[in-house]
Amino acid sequence: MCLTKTPPSDTERPLRGFSSIPQVQTHEGNLGMEESGGNKKRVVIVGGGVAGALVARSLQFCADVVLVDQKEYFEIPWGSLRAMVEPSFAERTVINHSDYLTNARIVASSATDITKSKVVTEDGHSLAYDYLVIATGHMDTVPRTRAERLSQYQAESKKIKSADTVLIVGGGPTGVELAGEIIVDYPEKKVVLVHRGLRLLEFIGFKASQKALDWLTSKNVQVIFDRSIHLDKASDGAIQTSAGETIKADCHFDCTGKQMGSSWLKETFLKDSLDLRGRLMVDENLRVRGHKNVFGIGDITDIKNGGICNAKKADGIFHSKKLDLIGSGITTIPLYYSLFHMISLSMYQEIKQGYLAQKHAHVTVKNLKLLLTGGKESDLFTYKTSINVAIVSLGRKEAVAQFPFLTCIGRMPGLMKSGDLFVGKTRKQLGLKPDQ
Repeated sequence: MCLTKTPPSDTERPLRGFSSIPQVQTHEGNLGMEESGGNKKRVVIVGGGVAGALVARSLQFCADVVLVDQKEYFEIPWGSLRAMVEPSFAERTVINHSDYLTNARIVASSATDITKSKVVTEDGHSLAYDYLVIATGHMDTVPRTRAERLSQYQAESKKIKSADTVLIVGGGPTGVELAGEIIVDYPEKKVVLVHRGLRLLEFIGFKASQKALDWLTSKNVQVIFDRSIHLDKASDGAIQTSAGETIKADCHFDCTGKQMGSSWLKETFLKDSLDLRGRLMVDENLRVRGHKNVFGIGDITDIKNGGICNAKKADGIFHSKKLDLIGSGITTIPLYYSLFHMISLSMYQEIKQGYLAQKHAHVTVKNLKLLLTGGKESDLFTYKTSINVAIVSLGRKEAVAQFPFLTCIGRMPGLMKSGDLFVGKTRKQLGLKPDQ
């Protein structure tokens, strides 16, 4: 069974950056296998995002846990856009790993290689494992320390505050939420959102997409579709679109999709476990297919909702039906067509949302606790997908939400998310006070 232990008081808590069991020490040029003490099984978790942090926190008294992450902190991702307009918000969303991992080792480095028995990191650690959890999500370039990250938010906030025109590139949830945060806090600013697709929020249904567009345009946000932008060619605030248009902006933010954080796996024994998009192929227990002691969780996985992972196919079916109706003289799209579109999206692909990464973590923790205590393979828990649900915040009080049989916008969904952005709830899951 897992040991339960009350987290130490502030006087008992180890110094920041050190945990209550011996830290892995870096020895230049030394790649010898680093073994744990005692008889505990060794669990190495690569990736300190939503899923990886929760698994590490939940297993720290059950096994010899090592968390490998390129940065020294965990960040609540759905609070990052609020922090860009309100930097003090980041004091609660950027959390040192050592604050919630009181009985685990933390290696602040990137993993560069794995074998069937160890993880090798960029700074020279060689970490033996009995069980491995890969949770590296998407690639992101962020500072190493919490202090640097907080300073970055201060700088971004000043940039927005001093700008007359703000350009946002990308019409997914990040771009839409950032536009909402800026236009609500600074209604006098001109906000331009450029998206290469034909609609916003393509990961959810058409109805929710249209409601978000209507909300943004009602706030005088200029939305430009079917355009791409090369930000590296910007000159003196003048940025050109793929159609040759020039947009002048005082600052810009790239909110386009990030690459999968799996490139480091392409030369490892898991290279054949990656699909064409670089996602880890996992089974119903969230183990990498064919590897009983390796789990894959979070955004890096290929989890499907019962069909080929191709949300654009659902879009295509919906739009062809819509055109057929319009060609017949019908201008109002029946409710059942919108429902068909939403359900089709769910069938093809599990959306990449934080609450689903947390769900992955909970199932993985149950399975690892079972395996760590000698449980049977036949008793492993199965990860069950569900119809996709999404809430996209629109400033501090409103949101657009897609539920199984309801799509809505305004204060009601805003009450569910937009005020605190689930930050207090997430901090409590890590054993921290919600308001500090």
